[in-house]
Amino acid sequence: MPFLGQDWRSPGWSWIKTEDGWKRCESCNPELGRESSQCSLSHDVMLNSEDEEIFNNEECEYASKKRKKDHFRNDTNTQSFYREKWIYVHKESTKERHGYCTLGEAFNRLDFSSAIQDIRRFTYVVKLLQLIAKSQLTSLSGVAQKNYFNILDKIVQKVLCDHQNPRLIKNLLQDLSSTLCTLIRGVGKSVLVGNINIWICRLETVLNWQQQLQNLQMTKVNDGLTLSDLPLHTLSNILHRFSDGWDVVTLGQVTPTLYVLSEDRQLWKKLCQYHFAEKQFCRHLILSEKGHVEWKLMYFTLQKYYPTKEQYGDTLHFCRHCSILFWKDSGHPCTAADPDSCFTPVSPQHFIDLFKF
Repeated sequence: MPFLGQDWRSPGWSWIKTEDGWKRCESCNPELGRESSQCSLSHDVMLNSEDEEIFNNEECEYASKKRKKDHFRNDTNTQSFYREKWIYVHKESTKERHGYCTLGEAFNRLDFSSAIQDIRRFTYVVKLLQLIAKSQLTSLSGVAQKNYFNILDKIVQKVLCDHQNPRLIKNLLQDLSSTLCTLIRGVGKSVLVGNINIWICRLETVLNWQQQLQNLQMTKVNDGLTLSDLPLHTLSNILHRFSDGWDVVTLGQVTPTLYVLSEDRQLWKKLCQYHFAEKQFCRHLILSEKGHVEWKLMYFTLQKYYPTKEQYGDTLHFCRHCSILFWKDSGHPCTAADPDSCFTPVSPQHFIDLFKF
């Protein structure tokens, strides 16, 4: 892990830890180094020729660092690049590590741009973006906010292209637009990072995305087998694999056969038993005129009062031994004797809670 700034090893230089010990980092780009040397030389000639104040070393070094930073951030449509796909979650300062790990820093470091291309992680990232939109948008830094909207743009374009999970994105954009309206109109620019006009443009972009998704038309494919050609027991098994009641309702609107299967009482009973406890059933028991339990109506009633279980193909993990947050497939340099016993899956809400100090 590199140490930047005033460090006891050599003030002002960047250091990185290697197998042979600590070594000083050279310039990341030879062209930047040559540009820096030429610029400093031209300043010396200009200042000496006009008998002005000497351009001191600190100002030269600051200008060089600023040019390097601008070089790596000149592409505003890409997420900031980091080699590691994990991050330390530390909540205290030490002698060599100043400051705290913030939500924006974690959002930049965990490579969400690549995660949305993985179908196992897509729902997880969307849920995380939705939670940030509801309550944590103002806690992101300027760079993190830029990355947030760049990733959101990629998600919207992906949904418009492959027509998958449009309902999830519509809910996300609805929450985001409500938050932006509240911040811009009600709260004002005192809590917003950046110019107020930038946030107005972002709100217009979100409204444009909502309109595009509203006009989205599913393309009909006539080649090969369709869902209607499958036998009834196969269609029933497909419906029983869903964990979201709204997905069952949506699929039931495709054909009359699927509608009949989607109204199965046993299907809705299993959904209620999966998401809610038996005590919750007793508080909101709904019976029909014949004395039967209306499981479908109970599911949507209970959903208003209690949170449903979240199910994801892949999640971020937290190592209790190393205090590192990482994607399980990417891994991290764990020093524990039994690393698997130290790993804990992190839900989107738990991810937000890790950075509430």
